[in-house]
Amino acid sequence: MCMVVGAPIAEAAITCGQVSSSLGPCIPYLRTRTGAVPPACCSGVKTLAGAATTTPDRQQACKCLKSAASSISGFNYNAASGLPGKCGISIPYKISPTTNCDRFCSHLYFNTKIRLIIL
Repeated sequence: MCMVVGAPIAEAAITCGQVSSSLGPCIPYLRTRTGAVPPACCSGVKTLAGAATTTPDRQQACKCLKSAASSISGFNYNAASGLPGKCGISIPYKISPTTNCDRFCSHLYFNTKIRLIIL
């Protein structure tokens, strides 16, 4: 016998306001990419990563990041994609204007939330 157990799909609890607030200290670095990453920036990156624990939250954070990046003059995507590593964390997607937040995170959902139980 085989049974598939899945977690219910949840709504995103994270908001773009939270994403912007967490990453606000990173904007000067992401524009100039000079010097070390400010400690307040890394603190915000870690706070955001800790808050985006569900698939809907990760999808929403990804969409908010893409939207914010496109509205910031001089935004450096190379600096942004290296930011999580410089802050000592990893995120499950690349910060890029071409990242498909829905497709990538849907794949993640099936890898992390569904378990196959063989009885």
